[in-house]
Amino acid sequence: MSMREEKACGYFAKNFNCAQSVIGAFCEEHGLDTKTAFRLANGFGGGFRYGEVCGAVSGAIMAIGLKCGFYIEGDITQKGYCHSKTQEFIEKFRGGYGSILCRDLLGVDIRVPGDHNDPAAKEKHKSICPGLVGAAVRILEGMEIEVSGGGD
Repeated sequence: MSMREEKACGYFAKNFNCAQSVIGAFCEEHGLDTKTAFRLANGFGGGFRYGEVCGAVSGAIMAIGLKCGFYIEGDITQKGYCHSKTQEFIEKFRGGYGSILCRDLLGVDIRVPGDHNDPAAKEKHKSICPGLVGAAVRILEGMEIEVSGGGD
């Protein structure tokens, strides 16, 4: 297990959500402090709290944006590059797990507020989500992503 994966799984074990855990493992090396990253990613866990896009996927996409996201007006080359890396990550994750939707990955429909507190959902969360957090980190680490640097 890599240091980043250990870090992400450690955050998850301390009750940070899946999105917070993944972005937390990458944020500081790309200029974002952990506190801000955790605050930013707070609402992304549990598939936006509605079983939609897996929080680990959302956290990974935020990490891709930190590393190669475009920020200079008119830089469509960098914008396209970051989009392609986002799509690459999604396809790799989907290829390994069959979906990027939290409710599909958990096998529990958590679209109704309060469903996250259902005992079946809590058990799936404990047994499945740590592996997805680790997988998101491993996929990111295996991708070649050029750092955006135009004008820093």
